[in-house]
Amino acid sequence: MTTSFARRMSRVQPSAIRELLQLGDNPNVISFGGGYPDATLFPYEELCAAAQTALVEDGAASLQYTSSSGTPQLRAQIAARMTRQGTPCRADDVLILHGGQQGLDLVAKLFLNPGDVVITENPTFLGALIAFNPCEPNYVAIGMDDDGMDMNQLEQALIATPNAKLIYTVPDFHNPTGVTMSLARRHELIGLANRFNLIILEDTPYREIRFAGESLPTLKSLDTEDRVIYLGTFSKILAPALRIGWTVASPAITHQLGLLKLAADTQCSTLNMKIISLFLEQNDIEAHIGQLRDAYRRKCDVMLRTMAESFPDTVTWTKPNGGLFTWLTFPVGFDAADFMRNQLLPHASVAYVPGAPFFAVNPVPNHARVNYSSQSDSRIVQGITAMGALLKNPR
Repeated sequence: MTTSFARRMSRVQPSAIRELLQLGDNPNVISFGGGYPDATLFPYEELCAAAQTALVEDGAASLQYTSSSGTPQLRAQIAARMTRQGTPCRADDVLILHGGQQGLDLVAKLFLNPGDVVITENPTFLGALIAFNPCEPNYVAIGMDDDGMDMNQLEQALIATPNAKLIYTVPDFHNPTGVTMSLARRHELIGLANRFNLIILEDTPYREIRFAGESLPTLKSLDTEDRVIYLGTFSKILAPALRIGWTVASPAITHQLGLLKLAADTQCSTLNMKIISLFLEQNDIEAHIGQLRDAYRRKCDVMLRTMAESFPDTVTWTKPNGGLFTWLTFPVGFDAADFMRNQLLPHASVAYVPGAPFFAVNPVPNHARVNYSSQSDSRIVQGITAMGALLKNPR
């Protein structure tokens, strides 16, 4: 039999995320690779109580079909919480998703034709590229510094790229670099999107895990023309296996995304949505998130301090104020993938994500994304110390 796949499959390739998730399941490897939250911080007992209530007291409804947009109660809870946090919205503006990743997929399907241009940060989240690629876009990648995307470079790119359709950004504790877009640049980004008539996809999986500095307004809260699509998730603040995320967008965009959601999977798990609703009713999620912030602040400090003690002076790293990652920069000519494959894994059983796949246009090999949230303090010290020893004296 000869199988003829659709042309879009040429853009669907194995990814570093898939490989690193497999390494994350290997207890013999100290993996700084995946975006894993600390499993010891999952609110296990509270989620068990919510699940028991959902099944015992309201089992018929919890196991039944529900609205494709998500249960009304959870949508209202998300809207109320976002409004309290400074991003006013209504329950009707909220669409429940199968994790934040589904939002990337649905937005790409809604807006991108083959050849349309997506503006990304340089580097950008690899999972977004995986979601966008089947729609066959072209990419324009905009450089970054400690304040996020370079707005002067963005303006010049938009002038030169009349078919740009979408700006994708992770403004808070960027994946992979860990940096945060400044308030001034947030205002500039909104202004440029208005001027050039682009949609902004604001991806915020780490926004609530701020452990230093002052919280900045969401791009959605600054939106004056209903062109920002806000993408949130419970994966990093409750548990990723629940696979519940959401979008907030204009009524027209939310309606269209809802049609695509219906076509993709009908709805998210009624049971999981009910569990989260009950958790929000019965527990103080802000207190829980406070515990996450304290833990991740400590872990980040342990990692950065150990890097300073162990790494050669030729290696630098970002200093995030939240989120799950720091970004390593090795000397020019260094191949981070080759180093991990031939040094770190065989001689230290340590892994990270090599940086090249995070670049949408021109891969740069001398970077790596390192996660500090998933490992214990002692394993962070062990793994980073071993990495530093091999960087100084490779075998």
